Amino acid sequence: MPVERLLPTREAYDLIDLTRDVTDKVLAPRVDEHERAETFPEGVFPALGAAGLLSLPYPEEFGGGDQPYEVYLQVLEELGARWAAVAVAVSVHGLSCFALATHGTDEQKNTWLPEMLGGNTIGAYSLSEPQAGSDAAALACRAKPVEGGYRITGSKAWITNGGKADFYTLFARTADTGSKGISCFLVPAGTEGLSFGKPEEKMGLHAIPTTSAHYDDVFVPAERRIGAEGQGLPIAFSALDSGRLGIAAVATGLAQAALDEATAYAKERQAFGKRIIDHQGLGFVLADMAAAVDSARATYLDAARRKDAGRPYSRQASVAKLVATDAAMKVTTDAVQVLGGYGYTRDFPVERFMRDAKITQIFEGTNQIQRLVIARSLAG
Repeated sequence: MPVERLLPTREAYDLIDLTRDVTDKVLAPRVDEHERAETFPEGVFPALGAAGLLSLPYPEEFGGGDQPYEVYLQVLEELGARWAAVAVAVSVHGLSCFALATHGTDEQKNTWLPEMLGGNTIGAYSLSEPQAGSDAAALACRAKPVEGGYRITGSKAWITNGGKADFYTLFARTADTGSKGISCFLVPAGTEGLSFGKPEEKMGLHAIPTTSAHYDDVFVPAERRIGAEGQGLPIAFSALDSGRLGIAAVATGLAQAALDEATAYAKERQAFGKRIIDHQGLGFVLADMAAAVDSARATYLDAARRKDAGRPYSRQASVAKLVATDAAMKVTTDAVQVLGGYGYTRDFPVERFMRDAKITQIFEGTNQIQRLVIARSLAG
C-alpha cells in the first residue's frame, strides 16, 4: 500500500508519483534477478537519470532538480522500498556531488557539475581506508604536491559503486598535521594508475559493488582539488550529515517494504480459524513495526526541514540515521518472524530486506559513532 505523504507542493506530489511509476517499471522487475546473481544492473541508473532522479537536491542551473531535502529524501525512501542497493547507490552519488556543489569555485562547478548531475554519470565517495574508517583523521593515502598538481599514492576501502562510477570524490593527506592535513579531490574514472580490488562478498546489497581502490602514483591536476588544502575533513563531515539523512531515508523505505510484506501475509494466512493479523499477539507485533516506521520517517523529515530552513541539523541527522537504521533492522527481523518458515526462504523478499538492513547501521558512520556525535552535542 503506498505511503500517504505530506509534501510541500503539488510538484512534489507529481514527483513522488513519477518515482513510483519509474521504480515499479525499472526496479521492481529486476531486483530479484540481480540480487541473487550478484550482477550490476546495467541500464538502471541511466533510466533513473533520464527521469531526473539522480540530481534532485542540486541547483537547476547546473542540471539539478532544485528540490528541498524534505522531498528528495522521500524519493530516496521510495527507491529504498523497491531496491535498497540501488537507493544506496543513488544516495552515494548525491554525496559524491556535494563537495563540488558546496565548496567548488564557480569555474569548477561550471566545468564539471552539469555532467555530474546530467543523469548519464554516477559518482562514488572515497573517504574510508583499510585502517581508517570512523577515525577519518587517521587517513594515510597521500597526495604529494608536484608541479601542476598532486601525485596520489595509497589505498581506499568500502567504496560503493567502486569500479563502476564515473568519478570519485577522494580525500587524501596533503600534510602531516593530523585532521588539518586532509584535502579533497575530484578524480575521474579511468585516470592512469587508479585500479580497484575484487568486489567485497557482502551479506546484502549484492547488485552494487563495494570495492577497494588503489592509487599508484596517480597524477591529479591542481584544478581538481576542491576547496583549500587542509579543508578536506570539514568538507567530508558536512557531506556526511547529508549522507546520513540519505541512509535514514533508504532504511525507512526498507522498513516500510518489510511492514507491507508482513501485513499482506498476515491478512492472508489463517491459523486457529482466523487470519493471523487478528490474533492479538501478532497484531501487536505489526503495530510496533508500524510505529517504528512512522517514527523513523518523522525523524529524518525533521532533520531535512531543518536543513532546508538553513538551521543546524548535524545532531538531528545523527538521530535520524540512528533511529531509522535501528528501526529497519528491528522491523525487517520482525517481518521474517511474522512469515515464519516462509520468511526464512528466498521465496519471499523479507530475508533480503533483513540482510540489506544490517549495513545501514554501519556505513556513513556506525550507530555507535552516531551516539558519540549526539552525546558530544549534548555536552556542548
